[in-house]
Formats: sequence, structure tokens, C-alpha cells
Amino acid sequence: MFTGIIEDIGSVETVQSGVNSAQIRINSRVVPADLKTGDSVSINGVCLTVTAYDVSGFTVEAVPETMSRSNLGNLHAGAPVNLERALRVGDRMGGHMMSGHVDSKGIIQSVDQEENAVWYTVSLANDFIRYLIPKGSVGIDGISLTVVDVSKDSFTVSVIPHTLRETTLAYRKKGDEVNIECDMTAKYIERFLTFKEEPKKDITMDYLKENGYL
Repeated sequence: MFTGIIEDIGSVETVQSGVNSAQIRINSRVVPADLKTGDSVSINGVCLTVTAYDVSGFTVEAVPETMSRSNLGNLHAGAPVNLERALRVGDRMGGHMMSGHVDSKGIIQSVDQEENAVWYTVSLANDFIRYLIPKGSVGIDGISLTVVDVSKDSFTVSVIPHTLRETTLAYRKKGDEVNIECDMTAKYIERFLTFKEEPKKDITMDYLKENGYL
């Protein structure tokens, strides 16, 4: 689990691409401090498992499902990435609860300055926009942000200078793909309300015959 409070902007050292997968080496000045093999790290909002590490960086592997859901396929040597280590029991929850399981890729539609704030409008597929509400939470490239407004196919966030300095959002521009993780609470509520269990059938002689028991 993660909070969406970015600890470091890492730098991609190498990307070894398979047909639909990748092995990625990332350099970081903060994250390797207490890593071990098997730990989870959020990279641009994607929860990945550390397979190797040293004092200057670490390696992860991304499977085809991860590559298709996220923007990790756009990474290249030198690309900046948002990094966050997994939440520890007792840590402060400065952002909101995030799983690191990206729902979809959004596309930045506009970037606008208003005094000390920068507004981002992000398009998102209808399958996922329904999980967002004004003043609710959303993860963009692993960053915990507050939704300002929601339309039928996009939403807006307003970002403070500190967040721009401490994350990769400052590098994002119109047309860029970003990883979106919707608030998991909304998804669980929808599941509970829409789940329909198969009706139980009485075990009769006819039922046993129909299912090959007799």
C-alpha cells in the first residue's frame, strides 16, 4: 500500500524490453536506503517488486498486463519517475490509501497557470471516470491529488508549487499519458452494490442427473 506522497524523483538508467514486458533499472538517492529483494516500490504509481538493488538504485520487472495498463512503456534512459516505498505500519497518511494498481491511462488535455497554482485537465475513459467525484482523491502517476471537477470524460486538479517541485508533474505537457488510479473505496462500493450471486439450487435427483452424478 502507498499514500501518494512522492519520496524521490528517480532516473531511469536502462530499459530492457521484451515483446510486451520490460526489466527496468532505476537510480535514486533516497529509495535504496532500506530496500531488500521482494520489496514493493511505486514507480509512477505502479506497484512493482524489487528484484535487485545496490546503494545507487534498483531493478524491477514489468509483465505484459502492467505494460498495457500503464505508461511504463514510454520510459527510456534518463526519464524521470516518481518513487514511493511501501507504507509502513505507523506511518502518517499524508495523502490517501493507494494500492499501486493502475486502473487506466489518462491523457493531459491542458495545462494552465493561475497565480501559484497549475491546473491540469485529464481525459479518462468512461469506465473509470464514474469513480471520481469533486473533492475526492485520485492518483496521477502515483501522486495523491484532489479532484476539483469532473465531466463525462475528463477531470481537473489544481497543483501547488511544492508538488510540482517534488514530482514529475512539472515535466508533463498536453498530450502526455499519465497513470490513473481511482479511489479504491468507490470500486469496492460499486462491487458490493452490483454483485449478484448465482441462486443456489436444491440438490434433487434431477439435479444430480443433470450434473452427471447419477
